[in-house]
Parts: sequence; C-alpha cells; structure tokens
Amino acid sequence: MTDNTKAAKSRQRKPKGPFSDELLDQLLSQVRGRDAESLLGESGLVGQLKKQLAERMLSAELNHHLATGRAAGEAPGNHRNGSSAKTVLTPSGPLPLEIPRDRHASFDPVLVAKHQRRLPGFDDHVIGMYARGMTMREIRGHLLELYGLEVSPELISTITDEVLAEAVEWQTRPLDAMYPIVYFDALRLKIRDEGAVKNKAVYLALGVDAAGHKDVLGLWIEQTEGAKFWLKVFNDLKNRGVADVLIAVVDGLRGFPEAIEATFPQTQIQTCIVRLIRNSLSYVAWKDRKALAAELKPVYQAANAAAAEAALAAFEQGPWGRKCPPIAQAWRRQWAQVTPFFAYPHEVRRIIYTTNAIESLHMRLRKIVKNRGHFPSDEAATKLLYLALRNITRNWSMAPKTWKEAANQFTILFGQRFVQQG
Repeated sequence: MTDNTKAAKSRQRKPKGPFSDELLDQLLSQVRGRDAESLLGESGLVGQLKKQLAERMLSAELNHHLATGRAAGEAPGNHRNGSSAKTVLTPSGPLPLEIPRDRHASFDPVLVAKHQRRLPGFDDHVIGMYARGMTMREIRGHLLELYGLEVSPELISTITDEVLAEAVEWQTRPLDAMYPIVYFDALRLKIRDEGAVKNKAVYLALGVDAAGHKDVLGLWIEQTEGAKFWLKVFNDLKNRGVADVLIAVVDGLRGFPEAIEATFPQTQIQTCIVRLIRNSLSYVAWKDRKALAAELKPVYQAANAAAAEAALAAFEQGPWGRKCPPIAQAWRRQWAQVTPFFAYPHEVRRIIYTTNAIESLHMRLRKIVKNRGHFPSDEAATKLLYLALRNITRNWSMAPKTWKEAANQFTILFGQRFVQQG
C-alpha cells in the first residue's frame, strides 16, 4: 500500500465533528427507521440524547451537592433518594425528565431549578446563576467542575451585558397614573467610581397600585442624598406617567419633603412608625427594650393626633423620657410626618404602619450581593439588581388580605384621586 493510499484512508476515518464515525454508527444502529422523526424528533435519537444528557448533568449536580455537604460537615445520612418525574418545556417541545432527589430534600439543581418549567439555553443558564449573586469566577468554576465547560470571563460578561438593554427598558417603562402608596428606601453598595471605591446609595421605589398589587417602580444610584436628587427621582416618575401619589412612606430621608411637595404637592408624607420605634430602642440596653416599647405604645397606638401628642408629652415627663431625652426629641423632629398616620382608619394604618414590604425586598437583595466586595461600575450594579428584582418580583401577584377594606377607606378619604382599578 502506497503512502498516498494510507493518507487517503486516514482522511476518510478522521471525523468531521467532535464525535467519531464509530460513535455515530453505534448510535444510528439503535434507530429502527431512517425517517426524520426517528432521527430528529423528540421521541427519536436526538430527543433521547437530550434527555440522557440532561439527566446525566442533573446526576452530576447531585453528586457534587452530596460531596460538598459531607465536606462541610452537614448532618450525616444524606444520600440519593430516587427521582421524581418532571416535564419541562424546551424550544423544540416538552421534555420528560427524571429529577434525582436526596434524602434531606436540600438539593436544588441549577440546570432545572425547583418549580422551573422551562429548560433554559446556555445564555439563560449563565444569567440565572449571575442573578443568584454568583460572581464570574464562581460561574466559570461551576461550569467547569460540573459540566467540563471552559468559559472565558469575556463570554460571561457579554452574555450578562445583554440584559442591560432590558434593564433600561424596564427603568423607562410607562407607569400607572396613580399609586395609593409608594415606599421609598435605600441600601448601600460599594461601587468603583473615578478610580476609587465609594459607598453609594441605591434607592428603590416600591409602589402599591389601586388593586393592591406591589411593583418596583425603579431604582436609582446616587452618591449623595438631598432635595436635588429626590427631585430627579420624582420627575422621572412623573415623566413615566405618574400623576399622583396619595401616601409616600419614608424613613426621614433628607430633602424628601421639599422635593415631593414641588412635584406632587397633594401627597401626604408618612414616616415609618416601626423605624422610629427601632431607633428609639437603640438608646437603651437590650434588657430594657421591652419596658421602653411598652412606654411608647400609647404614642403610636393613640386614637387621634391630639391623644398621641398628650401621650408623647406624658412620655417626656415620665422616667424613660427623663432618662433618655433624645428619644422624645427624635419623635418631635419628625412629628409633622408622624401625625398624618393618626388621621387614617385602622384598615389603612395596618398597611402604611411599616416599610416592612421594602425592607424585606432589601434583605433579599443583600443576600444576593453580600459575596461581592464591590461593583466595577454603576452599570454592573444595575445589571445584577435588575436581574435579582426580576426573580424576586416574579411571584408578586396577590394583594394583601385587608386591601379591599383599605381601598374602601381610600375612596372615602381621597375621593376622585383614588380610582379603583379591577
């Protein structure tokens, strides 16, 4: 056999793709027919490969979860515990899978997360991990360790940057003309700016519409807080269609009253009562907090503003008022934003009593960003916060149980300004 003949045969045996001809022949030998459905259909060769590959990846994830748990010293006895059937939707149709389980029910796969009904593509997979707070290094390590995929940081950055346009569209989307309640609050993040890492405030506006449904109206990143910044926020809301806000619930934010009066002059500003109580309790030792809270209760549970004023005066003259004068002084400084609370009926008080709704939102955001030292830019922070908010708010569909009663009171209190929708 000549050298040319050997070279020709070698070229014939060389696979044209990542799989050898022998492997392809072995797979094809399992196919009964040669029609397109038996090869490319969901019940054919390609569908079976997709199913086996997905289940193999899920099995690898469970092995990693069990090994990590043992290394971390978790409670012993956790091991495989069979599987459960689940059908997920793919671009080419439904795909039945057997999802492996562990005895402690602590396994939450990344490929097909709990309650997930769609199988994401690679881009969605990376974006989903990024939205959970994983850094680029962690995403690279996860893909390499579980699936053997070597992914560059540039590719991950390119994939996640694609959501910036979606975030801008979300930030500029039209809003309702009226919101009965809007909560304003902020959390602090470390963001690199002009060559230095700075502490910047990320302000969120959480609106409750006329039907009682919550919605994050927007987020704004600013280094300093003041009337000029808040004026920019309110003008942004106004330009996006908000014509009226009935009650704005805040926590003594600097410059807020002046800015909102210039933009929404009819809005009633309400200080968060729970935050005032927490600040008051911080002046005493832990063992004295229960007694102090009992002394403050007649103030914020008063039937009306006059009774609240009398209760605050009695607190000032009492033992706790004389022992801790700054407590009453703090209430006095914000009294103009506290007294509107006493004009509302019980149904409305229960809803505006606290900023717990937005504080809970911030708590979940902090869990996601806690692993990051700082963000390289405002855009990087916006990208992650938007993805996190998209995941958090996905299941916001129910209004509070007491909203119907509160809506009736809003109709009486604000008349034509409150328009019941749905």
